[in-house]
Amino acid sequence: MAIKKIKYYFNTHTLRYEKIETPLRVRLLQVFGFIAASIVTGMIIVLIIFNYIDSPKEKLLRQENNDLKENYSVLEERSKQLELQMTELERRDNNVYRSIFEATPIPDSARVKDIETKKEVKLLQSMGENDLVSSLKNQLNNLSLRLSFQGKSYNEIDDMVKNKEKLLLAIPSIQPVSNKNLDKIASGFGYRIDPVYKDRRMHKGLDFTASIGTPIYATADGVVKESGFSGDGFGNKVLINHGYGYQTLYGHMYRVKAKVGQQIKRGEVIGYVGSSGKSTGPHCHYEVHKDGNAVDPIYYFYSDLTPAQFDRIVKLAAAANQSFD
Repeated sequence: MAIKKIKYYFNTHTLRYEKIETPLRVRLLQVFGFIAASIVTGMIIVLIIFNYIDSPKEKLLRQENNDLKENYSVLEERSKQLELQMTELERRDNNVYRSIFEATPIPDSARVKDIETKKEVKLLQSMGENDLVSSLKNQLNNLSLRLSFQGKSYNEIDDMVKNKEKLLLAIPSIQPVSNKNLDKIASGFGYRIDPVYKDRRMHKGLDFTASIGTPIYATADGVVKESGFSGDGFGNKVLINHGYGYQTLYGHMYRVKAKVGQQIKRGEVIGYVGSSGKSTGPHCHYEVHKDGNAVDPIYYFYSDLTPAQFDRIVKLAAAANQSFD
């Protein structure tokens, strides 16, 4: 059994040892002070634990967070690689695949507009909106939309492949009159002296000289759009629509054979050489139009000329002489 210690002090007034008694107020203050000190000490210990020592749950969360960051870095790098591959596919689509079929490239504005208006890809919208996830979500959304648009483009190219034979038949590729000796081209494409007004004017076709009644042949498959006499200076003419942006014009005929709406095959006779309209002599004025613009027909004779013949005919057509119309 513990014996309670009793403290005494020497009273100089009474010259006696007297017992020390602590007042109640002091005792209460001591108790409150101890409690307060204990609370402060506990708070300090708790703060140290929370700031510098992780709980098992926090350790798990911190590890998961680090794993997510590492995985995001991998996904972001892969996303960049896919972005580069997608850009290359779009470049090939415009500059290679569509060029083979002479199709109009898809402008970037059309791709962007399609991406903005497309509403199909919604799978990633439910993800959390923190910075990492939001950034990756936007990249994947963009790639998904571009892939979808590119898929449509490749479907169009697939149709072009299936219609390649029709395309080849629709491209002008022979001379409109028989010209085995290459001596019938009298005037080429470009600025020439006008035979009537005697000034330099744009000559949008080739003039093939031939005797009246010489057959004129369609240079590609198509449908006759215009046939007969016209007041535009070409006299009796035939205009054929070949599709795929191609049209050919044959002017100054003596007599027209083809009828409007008639299906024409390459090499089929559509009329005969004459000198009707604004003409100074018997000849066939021949034009090739691509997407509404007149182009030099000299580059559309590859089916019936050897390389040497083509080189010769290019030089003949380049002569700066007077045209026949």
